[in-house]
Amino acid sequence: MDRFSNLNNLLAFVTVAREGSVSRAAEVLSLTQPAISHQIKRLADDTGLILFERSPSGLQIAADGTAVLAKAERVLDAMAEFQRSARRQAGQVGGLLRLGTIVDPEFIRLGRLLAGLRREHPLVETRLRHGVSGDIMTWLKRGQIDAGFYLSAPDELPLRTPDGEHELHTVSLAQFSYRVIAPAGWQDQVDGADWPALACLPWIGTPNLSVHHRLLSRIFAQHGCQPDVVAQVDQEASMLEMVRSGIGLSLCRESVALHHQHASGLAVCPSVAVPASLSFTMLAREQKRPILIETLRVLSQCW
Repeated sequence: MDRFSNLNNLLAFVTVAREGSVSRAAEVLSLTQPAISHQIKRLADDTGLILFERSPSGLQIAADGTAVLAKAERVLDAMAEFQRSARRQAGQVGGLLRLGTIVDPEFIRLGRLLAGLRREHPLVETRLRHGVSGDIMTWLKRGQIDAGFYLSAPDELPLRTPDGEHELHTVSLAQFSYRVIAPAGWQDQVDGADWPALACLPWIGTPNLSVHHRLLSRIFAQHGCQPDVVAQVDQEASMLEMVRSGIGLSLCRESVALHHQHASGLAVCPSVAVPASLSFTMLAREQKRPILIETLRVLSQCW
């Protein structure tokens, strides 16, 4: 039993038992089938056990293999925990990460980011603060968050805070479009309408710091007109509900707009679209902090 020291042999055995074939185990472990077969044979020789048997239907775990499978899994689990503990002891990245979030978690892939951070850096504690895009700049300036998601026009990715006081490090994540949506039954009013014509219809406004307000203010200024704002909201869900209730027009992400067009009959203006960009930003002087370096690395795996 003095040769029984190679954990790779145990891993090959457990993986073949779970997957039910050498070929699938080889795919999982990124090894060749002969390499897997060799490791299984070495483990069988070292232990004197019959681990698998051939049958007309393929490879089957033998009685000996079934008897030791759970123990092998516990050995591998213990080794994984030892490695995690060793990384923590060696100074693995940890600490509090304060993130500013916007819109819905699915769109910014927040769940994937948090799961990846938890998996790779269990010592990192995340604290979320939700708002509109403009809030992110205020919170960064005040030191209330470490980094956050931000929406803007594609040509307006933030390089400094709006007051020009702080330089930013910004990473573009995705490009998408906003569409103008209107209540059901308003399709004739928005078909073929340009921005001056749309401005004459009732609009649902948003706070000055929101991306909707920033994008629309620029567009209407370019066309020399102002929208007829009849109500104001600060949440996307409330905005959609007010459009569904027949109050007025609003911007809406294209994927959401098309979904509600089919699901609830909302009208979508086919003649205009507003390009936008989703980015992730932090103060430039903070970008070399290990916790933010790792956050950007994990975030890049989500997009």
